[in-house]
Amino acid sequence: MIQVKSEQQVLQEGFQILLSNMEPSAVARFWAACNIGKGDYLKLKDQLFAPESVGSLYSKIVDFQASKREA
Repeated sequence: MIQVKSEQQVLQEGFQILLSNMEPSAVARFWAACNIGKGDYLKLKDQLFAPESVGSLYSKIVDFQASKREA
C-alpha cells in the first residue's frame, strides 16, 4: 500500500533535515525568504520548536558550531 504524506508532513520532514544541517537562525531566514507574505510564521515556529527549550536549542547550536569547526 502506498502512503502519501500530507503537505504538512513533508514540510515537517524538510525542516528536520534543514535543522540537522543548518543553524536554527539560518533555517528561519531561509523559510522567511521562501515564504514571503505566506502563512503564519509564529504558528509554524511554535510547531517546529515546541519540544525545545532555550537550553536545548543553545546546546544544539554549540554542538553544530563545534562540528563545523572540526570539519
